[in-house]
Amino acid sequence: MTQNALPERIVIFDGVCNLCEFSVNFIYERDRTGKFTFTPSQSPLGKMLLQQHQINADSLDTVVLVTNNKLYSRSTAALKIASELDPPWNGLQLFSLIPSAIRDRLYAFIARNRYKWFGKKDSCMIPTGEIKARFLEQLPPES
Repeated sequence: MTQNALPERIVIFDGVCNLCEFSVNFIYERDRTGKFTFTPSQSPLGKMLLQQHQINADSLDTVVLVTNNKLYSRSTAALKIASELDPPWNGLQLFSLIPSAIRDRLYAFIARNRYKWFGKKDSCMIPTGEIKARFLEQLPPES
């Protein structure tokens, strides 16, 4: 199994966070061309990708976008994802004009309070229906 077999855009998220689950569903519904695939940070693939970029999966408090072996996190990841969603959502990329230090302060505030405000599940999100095809838990087998 090689990393070359991975899809181009992988969203890594906290699989027990209700806000994160909402975000995955939001992305899925506004990505009609299927650019994004998803994996929980708690999955073997999520842990492996995070470890490759020196991020501890157990203390992850951000959405992560891995694209072309480059990792984006916090508000930058969210805005890069938004830039590829269907209109009008791709217009959110305009917020990237705000310095990341300011954007990330707001992002960190929400991330710190996400469980308190939106709740937390006992186990990872289990995808069903059509979205299940866009989830990865392991490296895909080599072709």
